[in-house]
Amino acid sequence: MSLSKKVVLVSGANKGIGAATVRRLLKTDIARIYAAARNPAALPDFGDARVVPLQLDVTDAASVRRAAETAGDVDLLVNNAGTMAWGDWITSTDAMVEADMNTNFYGTLAVIRAFLPAFLGRGSGTIANVVSIVGLAATAPISGYSASKAALQSLTQSLRATLAPKGVSVIGIYPGPVDTDLAAAVPLAKVTPEEAAENIVLGLEKGDTYIFPDPLAKQIGHLFATDGHQLEAAMNIGG
Repeated sequence: MSLSKKVVLVSGANKGIGAATVRRLLKTDIARIYAAARNPAALPDFGDARVVPLQLDVTDAASVRRAAETAGDVDLLVNNAGTMAWGDWITSTDAMVEADMNTNFYGTLAVIRAFLPAFLGRGSGTIANVVSIVGLAATAPISGYSASKAALQSLTQSLRATLAPKGVSVIGIYPGPVDTDLAAAVPLAKVTPEEAAENIVLGLEKGDTYIFPDPLAKQIGHLFATDGHQLEAAMNIGG
């Protein structure tokens, strides 16, 4: 897709992949970026007048409604906001699992539903969900997070089929380990948020349906396409 003169919203834009994606998008000739965060005061200074800070707490219905009313001209919705709790299904509390589900699945769904009427009214638009490789195959140490991302993957796939005839595209983004606060405890080699963002934007420009923005993600993407049993085993080596 061409990003020229497009209006983009990136949720969770205060740090990590979200902030890096905003910076990378600013290297294109997009018209405007709504940089959304629960607390807009936490947003970095992007140094570009095309950036519009936007308050958005994806778990708060009133916040989601206000954001959709303010940013009704969005062409590309990048659902990046997320949380991650550590714990397997034996050690995780219900509250930990609910927190990840409320943000990563229900929160993303709420944002999509709020912005979708404008997309459907124009007969165009793109929804890009930051899923994760664990949405394709679970890993035990972050079981609740994996489940929330698997639910988001299911949403992404079914929504793609629902909206394609209506002119709205749905893209899945599947990062592996990225050097962010969210993944600080992940014991794997990580790419920088900037590297992930570079590949995310390139994938958006190419119109990729599945975007794997780092080397491990590309390996997982290959297994996802060719051997689901091997993928499950690879995601749980040593765990």
